[in-house]
Amino acid sequence: MSVAHLPEGYVISTNPALLDIEVIHDFIAQSYWAKGMPKALVEKMIRHALCFGVYQGMRQVGFARIISDFTTFAYLADVFILPQHRGKGLSKALVKAIVEHPDLQGLRRWMLVTVDAHGLYEQFGFKPVEHPERHMEIHHAGMYERMSPLEAAPGT
Repeated sequence: MSVAHLPEGYVISTNPALLDIEVIHDFIAQSYWAKGMPKALVEKMIRHALCFGVYQGMRQVGFARIISDFTTFAYLADVFILPQHRGKGLSKALVKAIVEHPDLQGLRRWMLVTVDAHGLYEQFGFKPVEHPERHMEIHHAGMYERMSPLEAAPGT
């Protein structure tokens, strides 16, 4: 995947064979949104999503994934750039690559949840939920930290 405005030496790809599970797991398991997530669940979530990797050479430095029916809806999740690679426009290039991906065109609704990156996503048309009273959720905070190894075992 060729993306304009990427610093030299960086690429974005949706090739699942390039994904570095260790890098992804290490970051996500320390994140505020999925603290303690077991590696087996990271592997499972990757199998069931359209994943985007950001690479410097062959080293993965960023990640995001889309959960979608590829017809009406997409949820953008787990977006990150490793700290030492931030400030280079990589997150902006990553989100641009995602919203312009051919398989994600013509969707009626995109969703995401963020604590601190509103300014990034607003550049691509995201805005606060227009009718929050219509949205509902089930949220099990801290569930990964409480999981037993059997619960974290991979399944289909």
